Amino acid sequence: MARIGVLGIGNVLMGDDALGAHVVKLLEARYDFTPAVSLVEAGTPGAALPSFLEGLEAAVVVDTVRLAGPPGEVRVLEKAALLAKKPLVPMSPHEPGLREALLAMEFRGEAPGKVLLVGVVPERVEMGIGLSPPVRRAVPVALDEVLRQLGALGVVARVREPQAEPDLWWERTPGSGRGGP
Repeated sequence: MARIGVLGIGNVLMGDDALGAHVVKLLEARYDFTPAVSLVEAGTPGAALPSFLEGLEAAVVVDTVRLAGPPGEVRVLEKAALLAKKPLVPMSPHEPGLREALLAMEFRGEAPGKVLLVGVVPERVEMGIGLSPPVRRAVPVALDEVLRQLGALGVVARVREPQAEPDLWWERTPGSGRGGP
């Protein structure tokens, strides 16, 4: 059973919100991990988010973050910082979000011991496919940060040879059979 999870959260049909899925698909295509590590493209799990975190000792979550800063800026938030803010009233498919899921799991004594959010400030989260230029440029930085955080958890990421193309299924041009840029 996986004890460390990498969860990509976000709606691939909402522009920059596809960041989490992008990073998970790149990890799947470029690296091999031990069975103790799970890579999950979770979409917009809302109230189901605790089920993705259940049983994990540590989680690295990748998503866009509504924080002050220029689009494409990468931020890392630890569990304590996530829990320090007030919970939100659910108003979208994204909610309840990570903070609310962690609060509920903490209350039940079931939260992973270590949770990190690797977030990127979005330029646009609106209906449309494809990342904005600043968020697309931030993808390698976010990917490197996820690998760094996994390394700090004792996870060795072995580079796949040959590396595959990531399955960015939502960016495929109709009839091309290939992922987008």
